Amino acid sequence: MPVALVLLLALSGLIRSHGAGSVCDLGRRPNSRPHSVSILEFGAVGDGKTLNTLAFQNAVFYLKSFADKGGAQLYVPPGRWLTGSFNLTSHLTLFLEKDAVILASQDPSHWQVVDPLPSYGRGIDLPGKRYMSLINGYELRDVVVTGDNGTIDGQGLIWWDRFNSRSLKYSRPHLVEFVSSENVIVSNLTFLNAPAYTIHSVYCRHVYIHRVTANTSPESPYTIGIVPDSSDNVCIQDSTINMGYDAISLKSGWDEYGISYARPTANVQIRDVHLRAASGSSISFGSEMSGGISDVVVLGAYMHNSLSGVAFRTTKGRGGYIKEIDVSDIHMVNVRTAFLANGSFGTHPDTGFDENAYPLVSHIRLHDIVGENISVAGDFFGTKESPFTSVVLSNISLSMTNSGSPDDDSWRCLYVEGSSESVVPEPCSELESYESSYGRAEAL
Repeated sequence: MPVALVLLLALSGLIRSHGAGSVCDLGRRPNSRPHSVSILEFGAVGDGKTLNTLAFQNAVFYLKSFADKGGAQLYVPPGRWLTGSFNLTSHLTLFLEKDAVILASQDPSHWQVVDPLPSYGRGIDLPGKRYMSLINGYELRDVVVTGDNGTIDGQGLIWWDRFNSRSLKYSRPHLVEFVSSENVIVSNLTFLNAPAYTIHSVYCRHVYIHRVTANTSPESPYTIGIVPDSSDNVCIQDSTINMGYDAISLKSGWDEYGISYARPTANVQIRDVHLRAASGSSISFGSEMSGGISDVVVLGAYMHNSLSGVAFRTTKGRGGYIKEIDVSDIHMVNVRTAFLANGSFGTHPDTGFDENAYPLVSHIRLHDIVGENISVAGDFFGTKESPFTSVVLSNISLSMTNSGSPDDDSWRCLYVEGSSESVVPEPCSELESYESSYGRAEAL
């Protein structure tokens, strides 16, 4: 039974890659800091009108002096604290008390402008530079953004309107971004109205995101919740994310820039999350994945009112790979397409990409999944030059909106190879069940 043998080898590979140690089992908690100051001590006013950018900048500058003394905490009390973009420092805890709200300024002049990321070569919205994130960390170690369910509000409407009207001068900022940083914790906070991404970790290691809520309007254009990007050892756990586009999106660079930078996203665990992605996917891989994405475990997710549940996106010119992905214990409700794998998705940063840089998508396991009110079970469209391979489906039961109707087209497949067991509705022939495949072989 060659099909069954292929399945066994694929499953054994996934067990080997995901069975050892979990980045979410480290029990990371913020260390107590021996020193603490309040933002009030730096002249901040929490009236929602006074601009406090200088107060935050001065506070962080002062707290740098405690880096070799166990670090320090910057305490934000209840109030509405308006600010432009500012940087954090290593060995720092930014703590937002209950009813403390950090409000992002809606004046673009209050946001610094920075160079594009080297693995992208340009901004996400426009060629050239980008606005720096509201709260930014660059080459930091041991930094915590947490609180007693305080709030960080990006007030993104002005940015969404400028995006839709094509009046942006530079690419939109994110709400929180860590670049080339290590040992980062984000926890116990609510994030609202991000201009683009809510939490972006890029070129980072050991990132732990726990008990966060992130919300934007369903109409907000291309807003994404949590984005591990060319980062490794990332845990996203016990969080609720409701976005205009994708809830969680794993990335690793764009075309020739991502190939050249060669920093993959790897060893990511996503557990016990509630996700809504109005015009995108609850969890997506790519389409900017040129540095590679591998060794990802999704265990326990409630996906609802989303355009798609789990999406794998790439296109010719990306290069890179998406491999060794294990997704299980998923409950989908009101999701248009449960599974999407598209080999012709997305645009290019410029004309310098290599048309012969074909992406590899392989060793994908989707299992122990139920769905209600699903319109399309799966769209799997690879490319002739680089078909998607070793896609394994098992123990999946989807209740379809058009089940049994003449227009029932639950699965659509092209240039994909794999196998399945105990999947309802029955997958396409390219992903047929072991029993069906073996039965035809016996008949021959």
